[in-house]
Amino acid sequence: MAYSATDLRKDIYKVLDRILETGEPIEVERKGRLLRITPITRTSVMERLRVMDELIVGDPATLEHVDWSSEWKP
Repeated sequence: MAYSATDLRKDIYKVLDRILETGEPIEVERKGRLLRITPITRTSVMERLRVMDELIVGDPATLEHVDWSSEWKP
């Protein structure tokens, strides 16, 4: 069921609260077209990171025994 813009205007805060509580989007009809109000779930930065296995060529276990002390400068 789509809301009319007038019906949405009457109860906008109740409708927005219901969208946030249920997570279900609503549709609003305006000038013969449908608009959808949908809650957005935010993800953390860590969840958006891509796995990039191709950055290490070879066996990553071999990096454990590399002596980097000559490269380190305090």
